[in-house]
Amino acid sequence: MPIGSIEHANLSVTQPERSAALFKSLLGWEERWRGQSQMGGETIHVGKPGNGATYMALYTGDHVIGDYSKGQPLNHVGLQVDDLDAAELVVVEAGLTPFGHDDYDPGERFYFFDWDGIEFEVVSYKESVG
Repeated sequence: MPIGSIEHANLSVTQPERSAALFKSLLGWEERWRGQSQMGGETIHVGKPGNGATYMALYTGDHVIGDYSKGQPLNHVGLQVDDLDAAELVVVEAGLTPFGHDDYDPGERFYFFDWDGIEFEVVSYKESVG
C-alpha cells in the first residue's frame, strides 16, 4: 500500500503577492518559485524553508474574481503554528478578523477568512501530533 502526504494546495487568489506575504509572516515560510501557469495567469509558491515538499501555490488569472462561498468546494485550509497568540497578531495586523476561538483536544485554534473569502484554521497542538 502506498504511503503519502499532501505536497501542496493550489489556491485561487486575487492578489498572490499579498497572500504570499501573509503566509511568510504567519508561518515563517519563504518563496520557493514564481512564474506563469500552464493555464495562463501567475503563480507564487510559498512553503517551509528548506522543505521541497510542503507548500501552497497561490494562483491568479482572468477567471479569479474572489466571489466564492465557504464550502464550495473548499471548507477551510488548516495551518499549524507553535505560537497561536503570535499567529493571531499577524492575522490582525494584516487587517483580517480572527473568529471561532476554541480549545479542545488536541489543541487550540482560531479561524479567519482571507481577502478572497478563503477560510483558514490556525491550530497549535498541546503535544506533538502527526
